[in-house]
Amino acid sequence: MKVAMGADPSLVYRPEVDPEAAKDKGSFRNYTSGPLLDRVFATYKLMHTRQTVDFVRRKRAQFMTFSYKRMTVMEAVDMLDELVDESDPDVDFPNSFHAFQTAEGIRKAHPDKDWFHLVGLLHDLGKVLALAGEPQWAVVGDTFPVGCRPQASVVFCDSTFQDNPDLQDPRYSTELGMYQPHCGLENVLMSWGHDEYMYQMMKFNNFSLPTEAFYMIRFHSFYPWHTGGGYRQLCSAQDLAMLPWVQEFNKFDLYTKCPDLPDVDELRPYYQGLIDKYCPGVLSW
Repeated sequence: MKVAMGADPSLVYRPEVDPEAAKDKGSFRNYTSGPLLDRVFATYKLMHTRQTVDFVRRKRAQFMTFSYKRMTVMEAVDMLDELVDESDPDVDFPNSFHAFQTAEGIRKAHPDKDWFHLVGLLHDLGKVLALAGEPQWAVVGDTFPVGCRPQASVVFCDSTFQDNPDLQDPRYSTELGMYQPHCGLENVLMSWGHDEYMYQMMKFNNFSLPTEAFYMIRFHSFYPWHTGGGYRQLCSAQDLAMLPWVQEFNKFDLYTKCPDLPDVDELRPYYQGLIDKYCPGVLSW
């Protein structure tokens, strides 16, 4: 069954996107109509109500056996073609083009870092979760740590967490919650979605990429941290050292998708070479 996945709801609330990089920002994503804003809020209400410590642990147990599918990276890229969002007001081309657009943007700016180019191709592949029947609020959107009180940098923080049971649990309702100060983000339980799934999948399959790449994949949707400036009380020195890399990646992960589509057939051999170098063969998803 083909599953259509809605656009990332957090996009409506990202004023920090560089207008120059976004070209004519007004020509993309006209999100002024009430029904869309209602949908965005409803998505975050579900996410912020249901993303609990227990939920995340259950999803990790469900998906981190990586028994969903066996396929290559390029086959996963092609699967993104099934994630065209028919309600997207801007584009009607497959999501896979965004992977190549992001990768090519990085390649032009950082020609000497081939691993960084590959990150652009990989970053959204965790959205194959949608094809496994996962709801949008458990696949896309901005991520945040569970197990501690949400910070003000989380989208809709003041109006969407009231029904989250963890906030009634003294173990999880303080600023630090179940964590120690500066414990390091590697020891933090992040909300479940395509970032965390793909990060764990890369670890499971022993991708031979640098630490910076793993940070980019795991935290590219952690806007409350890399853009909002929150959750510093959980960060280690390494996290803060990696933060500029995540922010650098974010420059290229623009959601103002351009209708000038890359020639994917022409690009495939280059990126297949990177896949063969860093994450070859048939992988467990």
